[in-house]
Amino acid sequence: MKIPSNILTMLAGILLTLVSIWYGKNHGLMPVQASSDAALVDGLFDTMMIISTAIFLLVWGVLIICLLKFRRQPGDETDGPAIEGNIPLEIVWTAIPVVIVLVLGVYSFDVYNSMGGFDPDAAGDPGVQVAMASEDGTAMSLMDAAPKKAHHNHMALGIGASPQNIGSPPDLTVNVLGMQYAWIYTYPDLGITTGELHVPANKNVRLNLKSQDVIHAFWLPEFRIKQDTIPGMESELRFTPTRVGDYPIVCAELCGAYHGGMASRLYVQAPEDYDKWVQEQMPAPESDSQTAADLEKLMAAPTGEKRSDADYLVPVAHQMGLDAQTLDHLHHTMPMPSDALKQVSANLATPAA
Repeated sequence: MKIPSNILTMLAGILLTLVSIWYGKNHGLMPVQASSDAALVDGLFDTMMIISTAIFLLVWGVLIICLLKFRRQPGDETDGPAIEGNIPLEIVWTAIPVVIVLVLGVYSFDVYNSMGGFDPDAAGDPGVQVAMASEDGTAMSLMDAAPKKAHHNHMALGIGASPQNIGSPPDLTVNVLGMQYAWIYTYPDLGITTGELHVPANKNVRLNLKSQDVIHAFWLPEFRIKQDTIPGMESELRFTPTRVGDYPIVCAELCGAYHGGMASRLYVQAPEDYDKWVQEQMPAPESDSQTAADLEKLMAAPTGEKRSDADYLVPVAHQMGLDAQTLDHLHHTMPMPSDALKQVSANLATPAA
């Protein structure tokens, strides 16, 4: 019994849809979800995978069917029929991609807004700056620029509060400084400066990002967020971690010869474990205050002043508890600037005055 072509087409369409949906939900290409934003991003990614899989199977399916059904038969030397075009078909295969792009555009806009990408209160956030350029090119704050004519304005980069959190302060604020080739984390309300990031689970966290030298990119793959840090500009990331564990922090912007070594860790801890870590990290009156002073001096240096790698590494080495012997070992085991390590080792080996 011959099955009508329209029935075959319907069955093929159902099979194509089921296979595309299954693969789009089970591709296994994304890492674990560790934040409330991750599910939103993964939903968008899964949708794109479903559409991509359907298009891939449809195009290759048509190609294979045409190769088998319309191949030249043995002994057939005649020309094929002259087909000049099919206007309805061309309209359909032009309209379908347009609709797909529009739907994905609206969907991605909604996801970005739900993550806090269009936070209208960012201008009033104390961790975010709004810069305006005056007529003579000098920078002004929003308050100073309000009564004056300005040509351009832009809000700080990043992902702010989600719509449901707009106007509410974060549970934890951490200042993040990117420099070649390390991330430095400062907890302004606790007086803690460290080389690794610790946050409590299920708490709203805000990271205020700055760069000391060149463009870096703060990337948390398991959290599905990434933000550039640009010299002279502030950027922000707000997120809520939902899964206890430790996760890589990657610099996703080529920032120099040792860019690959600019890695750190984010530790999401249960609230009681986080409180215990805070107590362990509370600075001692003397040594840590000196480290904080060194960092403040480094950050306040004039922009045009030439600083060596050692100038940047000394306060970081102090804070991380590295001594001259440890740095000498690193010099022989890691691809780091040898001259900078030697200078830092010499500075650490010299007793403080």
